[in-house]
Amino acid sequence: MNGYRIERELTEFGQHVRGWRMVLGLTAQQVAERAGITRDTLRKIEAGDPGVGFGNVAQVLRALGVLDQVVNAIDPLGSDIGRLRAGKLSKKRAR
Repeated sequence: MNGYRIERELTEFGQHVRGWRMVLGLTAQQVAERAGITRDTLRKIEAGDPGVGFGNVAQVLRALGVLDQVVNAIDPLGSDIGRLRAGKLSKKRAR
């Protein structure tokens, strides 16, 4: 069941990446060149392929100008629970 959720989320993520590319009026070739990847790798990202390297995904997000937004979205201090438990951020291990 969990695998299905990951697959669905990756597919949706890829659709959003493609959506940003389309909104910005960029071709796949332009984004691939800006990100320093092949068009095939970009196609895999847009399809939600889980085998694509994290660095390649980050390069595409940077090329689209949204990497900072993604990084900020996962900041634990950006949530109420994260701020409540901020003291745990300095620990080496979660327990």
